[in-house]
Amino acid sequence: MLDGFDLDLPDRHATALIGPNGIGKSTVARLLLGLLTPDAGTVEGLTGLSRAAVFQEDRLLDQLTGVANVRFVLGRDYPTTRIEDELAAIGLDRTALHQPVGTLSGGQRRRVALARALLTGAAFLLLDEPLRGIDAQTHDEVLTHLIDSSRGRTVLLITHDETEAAAFGARIVRMGERPS
Repeated sequence: MLDGFDLDLPDRHATALIGPNGIGKSTVARLLLGLLTPDAGTVEGLTGLSRAAVFQEDRLLDQLTGVANVRFVLGRDYPTTRIEDELAAIGLDRTALHQPVGTLSGGQRRRVALARALLTGAAFLLLDEPLRGIDAQTHDEVLTHLIDSSRGRTVLLITHDETEAAAFGARIVRMGERPS
């Protein structure tokens, strides 16, 4: 599926990976995160680099609150106020912060998943369709927050939306084409 695929990610810049469904974008994501081992070829330059991801699925623990889901990744000692502030900054209503995420809307759940990845402070941030489920009314606000919070990190944005890639100032790599 990825025969001959070569991808270089410039440090502290955004790269957008674009291509049709089924071409292998999520496979690339799993390879970069170390969730898959390549059958051939290598993945280089990520050893020891802190990584965080927002997957197409939110991968939250439904019985836990938004704050608790973020804390589950960051640890007990991470300040609650910092988590609450980030969730509010990304547009989660303060009344929803302490509700089980299983009771939240898809867009609210997505905000929790985004905040969880952003707060890790990871040097490499993989965003696989990060704005999936965000409503049109708040899309631009969430996108702006995501861009601002990603500055200074190496970002791989997997998207079908070239407007999102342009907003990030990302170098676009199209699956099936040679990277520039």
